[in-house]
Amino acid sequence: QVHLVESGGGLVQAGGSLRLSCAASGRTFSSYDMGWFRQAPGKEREFVAAITWSGASTYYADSVKGRFTISRDNAKNTVTLQMNSLKPEDTAAYYCVAAETSLATPDYWGQGTQVTVSS
Repeated sequence: QVHLVESGGGLVQAGGSLRLSCAASGRTFSSYDMGWFRQAPGKEREFVAAITWSGASTYYADSVKGRFTISRDNAKNTVTLQMNSLKPEDTAAYYCVAAETSLATPDYWGQGTQVTVSS
């Protein structure tokens, strides 16, 4: 069982930065691939970024590539999403996820944190 709690959302102007954190409970955190999804009002939930259990590989949606960076600290059971050069279209609720086998079907979801980017 993994419990995920996100923090770090807020309101920022276009071009600004935010850093989202996800704190995970559970002794087996290091065995899970971790990621972030987001959902804007009236839109489908979409993949944002992912990192493998070891941190060796990362993956990004084309829309955030070069602007967002995902990282993890297995000693602290945390995953971080550094978001730079934010755009109004990045406005959404951001969810931390954990997957034992595939991030296409995450096993655990956080409650979400709101990111609002003003133009």
